Amino acid sequence: MPPARPPHAHHDHDHDHDHDGGTQLSEIDLRVRALESVLVEKGYVHPATLDALIETYEKKIGPRNGAHVVARAWTDPAYREWLLSDATAAIAALGYPGGQSMVAVANTPTEHNLIVCTLCSCYPWPVLGLPPVWYKSAPYRSRAVLDPRGVLKDFGLDLPPGTQIKVWDSTAEIRYFVLPERPEGTDGMDEAALARLVTRDSMIGVGLPLTPAQAAQ
Repeated sequence: MPPARPPHAHHDHDHDHDHDGGTQLSEIDLRVRALESVLVEKGYVHPATLDALIETYEKKIGPRNGAHVVARAWTDPAYREWLLSDATAAIAALGYPGGQSMVAVANTPTEHNLIVCTLCSCYPWPVLGLPPVWYKSAPYRSRAVLDPRGVLKDFGLDLPPGTQIKVWDSTAEIRYFVLPERPEGTDGMDEAALARLVTRDSMIGVGLPLTPAQAAQ
């Protein structure tokens, strides 16, 4: 697996995604958009239905994969070690291969990780599904590097002053994925129950997992 890119590093690389400043799209993107247009035009698919499907995959189905990975790492020390040393293989072993080189970065009591893609929207979709709209926005992509603490506050996450924040810049070759800290008060919870505490935002780094009390609400 290629070496992890140092945090805060900008990069010049060829992405297979569209960029805000232009219309560069991969062949697959073009084919998907063309097919979508034809299906909508012919009346086979309603735009609202497409939007609902995308939202479901973005917020529900996709992040469940990542929640499974996190919960396994919380309950299985050997798997956690494997995830942090070879995330691509460890994630694929749970049934989520994606053809991407994955790097897992773990939060600690003194260190918090934040994921961004400064040039477009490279995203660890095998474990998180589709990227949220804000992840692809220019303000997030620029401010995450320049003012990560401020960005986290905007998301409602106010970290202690002594917490070090590392920003990891994803590329077309390497996608980063945050392993959040296991919440307190979860001793005795099984893997399925722990997975319900894991949020998409906690795996990007703009949030934390739910506490048992929050999940019960």
